[in-house]
Amino acid sequence: MHIISNRVESLASSQTLAMSQKSAELKAQGIDVINLSVGEPDFPTPRHIKDAAIRAIEDNFSFYSPVPGYMSLRKAIADKLSRENGVTFDPAQIVVGNGAKHALCNVIMATVNPGDEVIIPTPAWVSYVEMVKLAEGTPVLVPTGLVDDFKITPAQLEAAITANTRAIILCSPSNPTGSVYSRDELAGLVDVLARHPEVLIIADEIYEHILYTGGEFVSIASFEAIAARTVIINGVSKAYAMTGWRIGYCAAPTAIAKAVTKLQGQYTSGASSIAQKAAEAAYTGSQDCVEEMRQAFERRRDLVVRLAREIPGFEVNEPQGAFYLFPKVDSYFGATTDDGRAIADGNDLALYLLDVAHVATVDGAAFCAPGYLRLSYATSDENLVEAFARIKAALAALHK
Repeated sequence: MHIISNRVESLASSQTLAMSQKSAELKAQGIDVINLSVGEPDFPTPRHIKDAAIRAIEDNFSFYSPVPGYMSLRKAIADKLSRENGVTFDPAQIVVGNGAKHALCNVIMATVNPGDEVIIPTPAWVSYVEMVKLAEGTPVLVPTGLVDDFKITPAQLEAAITANTRAIILCSPSNPTGSVYSRDELAGLVDVLARHPEVLIIADEIYEHILYTGGEFVSIASFEAIAARTVIINGVSKAYAMTGWRIGYCAAPTAIAKAVTKLQGQYTSGASSIAQKAAEAAYTGSQDCVEEMRQAFERRRDLVVRLAREIPGFEVNEPQGAFYLFPKVDSYFGATTDDGRAIADGNDLALYLLDVAHVATVDGAAFCAPGYLRLSYATSDENLVEAFARIKAALAALHK
């Protein structure tokens, strides 16, 4: 009896979550695994945010929340977008969801029709392609590499646009590469997009505060030529160490915001009332915690780049944001282990490192980039030093 829908059967499982689960299973067996597979700050949620959640419980914020989110939170987000990003959204154009992933999927489901093409520069976060497939759209992958600092060029974008193009998803700072588009680089893309008014721009800006360029983050929504058809996806998970609170949002043209609210009203309703009040405190309270965590991530970035460059066969750039390193590792493909096990691809290499070095990483193929591994450095300096020592030793034991 065939009981699972074709829609779900066609989806790939999240390899980042799968590797994290394997890591957890080994840890449960008493094995000392260092998990570099998960994109999650290792810091606790700041005290003032937790206090706001406690107050919300005491103040009986325990009833259904409005489908698009509390107006006070939506106003706080609109103020943040104006103050930090120089973009203007009415609170009515903001819809709060259960994490940025939920907000992004809402937007794709609300705007993409069967056969519509969605441009996705790669390497790309694991869920972009699957979300487009879920909406019965067609992902159009535009590959970049280490030599490009993993950034799409205006010429590549122009070549990818067709009569069927519905949207482009742009992630800066990037998961999985940490690459950041400069103002000039964004301007080049905007020049192309300005000539194609039918293309929607979906800007995933969840890592905006984890930036090492020495300047301010530039949102593509701040360019007037395309502002009216740009959707911002963001949330509190990364900047405020609130991954488990599950609060994200889209800021979108009014028609899209209404469509997302309609959709959300039918299958999740409003996000957690308590988590929303915590998120409101995150946006309206002191931002010192954001800078403290950013500084820690930058120090770790410097550490892992140095350690990775000491490993023969690793090719790395210097990420300008987020908390990921994306080394090119295909020089190890074709190697064998002492017991004759073959390392044919990134998945084999990631499993080898988990089994032998007890370090969890993710195959670059999960991000549409075979030949690479993604390593998260959202863990302590001590863990990073030990993890890279283990990786270096395990790779040195391979036979090429």
